[in-house]
Amino acid sequence: MRILVVSRPFVFHGGVERATAGFLAALVARGHDVHVLSPPGQLPVPGVTRHTLRLPPLPAAPRLVALPLAVRIAVRQRAWDAVQSHERTLSQDVYRAGEGCHRAYLDALPPGDRGRGVYHRVLLALERRVFARTPQVVAISRHGAAEIAALYGVPPARLAMVYNGVDLGRFHPDNRARHRAAARAEVGVAADAWVVLFAGSGFERKGLATAIEGLGALRHRSTRLVIAGRGDPEPYRRLAARLEVDGRIVWLGVRPDLERWYAAADALLLPTRYEPFGNVHLEALASGLPVVTTTAAGGAEVVDKDRGAVVAPGDARAVADALQRLRGADPARLAAAARAAAEPFTYERQVAGFEEVYRRLPAARGALP
Repeated sequence: MRILVVSRPFVFHGGVERATAGFLAALVARGHDVHVLSPPGQLPVPGVTRHTLRLPPLPAAPRLVALPLAVRIAVRQRAWDAVQSHERTLSQDVYRAGEGCHRAYLDALPPGDRGRGVYHRVLLALERRVFARTPQVVAISRHGAAEIAALYGVPPARLAMVYNGVDLGRFHPDNRARHRAAARAEVGVAADAWVVLFAGSGFERKGLATAIEGLGALRHRSTRLVIAGRGDPEPYRRLAARLEVDGRIVWLGVRPDLERWYAAADALLLPTRYEPFGNVHLEALASGLPVVTTTAAGGAEVVDKDRGAVVAPGDARAVADALQRLRGADPARLAAAARAAAEPFTYERQVAGFEEVYRRLPAARGALP
């Protein structure tokens, strides 16, 4: 099949970017003619043809409208067997709802934080049209599929669920022997410290405040929190100082070598407020790390007491209790259970799921009003 994937530029520094590159490579390996339509900045993927989507510099709200219009023009220039968009556009056959529902995200925020300005109104209106007009909608977790069905009435005939894949070679428990000592030495963390990794961009949504509060509630003061990702650290530095845990936190910023930091850690903590299915869950599990996350994360679907814990969003005490339990567990048993949980999530399995979606397209196109 000739497949066009519409995506923002990905440069392999984040979980979404790594997962997209792996998915495209697996499509190519299956013999598909794969093209990517993306704004400038996209790095090459072997076997994938790049098409540049040029947008004028615009404020956030007008850009929401400009992107679908530009994609529509670009899509019409060639014939495609399937157009798959990972962005909120209107010319696709398949919409991969990797960001979930913006409506659900706003509902997950505290009342005082729920944005209702022009940007959010435009985005919600666009989201309604995406879910109403796309022949096939693909959620990345069971929770996400149920959310889309409940909030937007997308029927089963137009709604599928396909989990993401993960690079099981790059993210592996064997990395501990390769990278653990050097990574810890790089940031001044003792070899015998118990280390919790927080990895995610968008600190507020990913629950960094709860992670820091959970660190403060831990009985073991030797525990260290290592924070990787993009966001404004200053509010969280102040919180850590108030809780007197600032000396137990390491700030990494954005790192392209996240596999080293999984290897350096003993557990992953992502107490998110809203997360369709962050790839960090799978990467950590594949690396042999137990995961503490929340009921608001699609990744909770692959976490149980043998490989981590699932707590309520915002519950720092539950975070501390979960970390305390993991600290006292057998690390070899946790690592084996975590790795076993990740191993079914291959890119080949993800592509097979999307190929089933592509087979449904002729009937789905005809069913739309």
